[in-house]
Amino acid sequence: MAGIDLESFASIREANIMKLKEFKQNGGKVVGRYCTYTPNELILAAGAIPVGLCGTSEKPIPAAEEVLPRNLCPLIKSSYGFAATDTCPFFYFSDFILGETTCDGKKKMFELMQEIKPVHVMQLPYADYEHALDMWTEELRRLRKRIEDEFGVKISDDDIWKATDLVNRETVALKALCDLNQSDPPYLSGIDLLTVMWARSFNCDHEELISMLQELEKQILASPADPAKSGARILLTGCPVGTGTEKVIKLVEELGASVVAMENCSGYKTLELQTEQSFNDPIVALAHKYLNIPCSCMSPNPYRMELLDRMIDDFQTDAVIDLTWQACHTYNIEAFEVGKLVKSKGLPYLHLESDYSNSDLESLKVRIEAMLEMVEK
Repeated sequence: MAGIDLESFASIREANIMKLKEFKQNGGKVVGRYCTYTPNELILAAGAIPVGLCGTSEKPIPAAEEVLPRNLCPLIKSSYGFAATDTCPFFYFSDFILGETTCDGKKKMFELMQEIKPVHVMQLPYADYEHALDMWTEELRRLRKRIEDEFGVKISDDDIWKATDLVNRETVALKALCDLNQSDPPYLSGIDLLTVMWARSFNCDHEELISMLQELEKQILASPADPAKSGARILLTGCPVGTGTEKVIKLVEELGASVVAMENCSGYKTLELQTEQSFNDPIVALAHKYLNIPCSCMSPNPYRMELLDRMIDDFQTDAVIDLTWQACHTYNIEAFEVGKLVKSKGLPYLHLESDYSNSDLESLKVRIEAMLEMVEK
């Protein structure tokens, strides 16, 4: 697959709109998803295509605020706004929407979205207790039946195992690309990382995506890392970041530093997790994998701190920025523990709370600049 570069990933979204249209015209089915807890394997095993729907644009928020409160998380408002205004082609092509109860705002938003399109909501166990895995396993069985009923198909165990192998290989390829930034200087800028990570959820062909990731890794390794990227190395954690909400990444890199890694759920958070094929039942295997995602909705959530601890060391981090979107209470509260961890490692820590607007760019810039002055390089 010659000629793969970062621009190839930047154009994935637009290119796949046409692929989805053709797929639908030929009778294909599409499931819209919002969260990393979504088991893409079950969707793929049904012969359908999962597509990402998380809103990362400020544009549809005014329309959403006609229904939703203004002081709600901008990600939720943006997501609902795209649905309500029918301005997202991926939502348009989705046959039904797959939601989850990762936060109160989203689960109530899904009640309203049900009036626009069919919605299936997975009930997520928030805590590590005796029956949590059993509950989550049953939720995945319920989802399997909903997909079968919705699309008139039978999902076999063999189909699920084949899909788990595909998703596992994609995760390995993406992690290998991200791990290139453990070098100093890093091979990829934060915007480069975001471009690749965000494009992943819009690609219809997962085998093609794996090949693209592997080819991009080869091409990057064939060229020396840019010494100009040798400034302060920043790890970004917190709420999801996507194309359209990259203002903190841009500010960091405009100030001469590099975002070398992103722990958030649109970044590295799930890249260590694989579906183990040693289980007899693929649904149980999927339940084990997805219940281990270290989202701040989980209580307790020790794996996130363990992951951050390792990433700080592996990516030779000089400072950590923790970004919380307005009204995301779980990440806002968990910022206290993240700050303790980072400071215990002797590194500067900056917690930012913002929304999707650019009204706070100057204040964010001042605070980031002050943090960077604390970095010893």
